[in-house]
Amino acid sequence: MKRVYFLGAGLFLLGSGSVLAGGIERSGQFLGPLFEEGNYLELSYGHVSPSASGRDQTPFGPGAATGNILGSYNSIGFAYKQQLNDQWSAALIVDQPLGADLLYPVGGSAMLGGTSVDVSSVNVTGVVRYKIPDSPFGVHAGIRASRTDGSVSVDGAAFGPVSGYSMSVDHDTAFGWLAGVSWERPEIGARVSLTYNSPINHDFRATERGPLVDPDGPGPAPALPLLDGSSPLRVSTPESWNLAFQTGLTPKTLLFGSIRWVDWSSFRIDPERLWQVTGHGLVELDDSTTYTLGIGHAFSERWSGAVSFSYEKAGDDMVSPLAPTNGSKSVTLAAIYTQDQMTVTTAVTYAALGDANPSMGTPAMAAAELEGSYAWGIGVKVGYSF
Repeated sequence: MKRVYFLGAGLFLLGSGSVLAGGIERSGQFLGPLFEEGNYLELSYGHVSPSASGRDQTPFGPGAATGNILGSYNSIGFAYKQQLNDQWSAALIVDQPLGADLLYPVGGSAMLGGTSVDVSSVNVTGVVRYKIPDSPFGVHAGIRASRTDGSVSVDGAAFGPVSGYSMSVDHDTAFGWLAGVSWERPEIGARVSLTYNSPINHDFRATERGPLVDPDGPGPAPALPLLDGSSPLRVSTPESWNLAFQTGLTPKTLLFGSIRWVDWSSFRIDPERLWQVTGHGLVELDDSTTYTLGIGHAFSERWSGAVSFSYEKAGDDMVSPLAPTNGSKSVTLAAIYTQDQMTVTTAVTYAALGDANPSMGTPAMAAAELEGSYAWGIGVKVGYSF
């Protein structure tokens, strides 16, 4: 029985474990196709339906129900890997790593109702790998292009005098890089790879709109449109490290896993006019580390199965209303069908999202309490080796 049946399947599951990791992450940026044998083509599709709801927190106690604030989303992916010779290979990978679709329904939450976020991104990664002759080691490096756009609106009593503020940015394309090392023992299905992904600095043009601001309170100066205007906005998507591993336990069984660390604390959105008026930006996040461990088994020449578990430690319960999750635990089940050169993988993921309190102010005061949040995800991947 060939262990190669599991190589793509294991890494597919690693990527599917990134449901809302760190708050806005939708894929783990792993490089599984680069390590496939020979030439390889891959198409993938995923759908995620999250749910997060709770009640307002007011000075007088629990308030209105928020309703579900998280929207469903789809993701598609493409990868092509070319084996150039015995030492050199190259891959092109297209994915959608970051995104947000959030709305506190109007008419529900008085504290946050009307607050919304819409962020989308598409990444194109080109990477080459060099396998050192007569050695189990290899090195890889590449360039990543990211096209991103988004908009944010804040509404509700929790935002006080800036309720009704909005900010949007047009598409911007920016570039980063990646580099890593790998170790392989194909005869036992073993591989360890470590990859560093650099920050990507987007230079947007932000358009801000907001309510009139009275600079001297009830004084003689009139309220002014201080929140309205257009200005440059730099947003850096964070650097990260990916450690992925796998090893054959028996000719039919593979153990696999990963550790992914992301520097979310460096990811800030500080529009110029909002910062001048309030002294605060829109988003502050904590760093995240996501652990995944799984096992795959071949039941026949054509059918295999796998299960993986992912864990992201919860941080402070007080979270941004624009990224209202706090750690997660998830399980993914997959079925893999192999026919000649084609492999079809289907997977389903359930993620329990940690309880969180969307909060505002310094010190932070909870505007809502979210409990029992979760997400379901399904994915299909078709791989063809030639």
